[in-house]
Amino acid sequence: MEAVVFVFSLLDCCALIFLSVYFIITLSDLECDYINARSCCSKLNKWVIPELIGHTIVTVLMLISLHWFIFLLNLPVATWNIYRGSRCPGE
Repeated sequence: MEAVVFVFSLLDCCALIFLSVYFIITLSDLECDYINARSCCSKLNKWVIPELIGHTIVTVLMLISLHWFIFLLNLPVATWNIYRGSRCPGE
């Protein structure tokens, strides 16, 4: 069971890193005026909730599998993502 949790966590973290790089690239396109603000927001807003879900799943899995240290490391970021996701306006 532990191996499955850590393999899933690794894959999820890879996806979250890819999402962060996508956010940076999109924001740099906005900075260079390749896209307008409305287009940038619509591209990024659709990925906020999947990012929230991905990070929350990993945090809850670490809690369930009793990996307290990793859970405590993930908790502040998960809390921030939940806060950020709750402020996101519905589309």
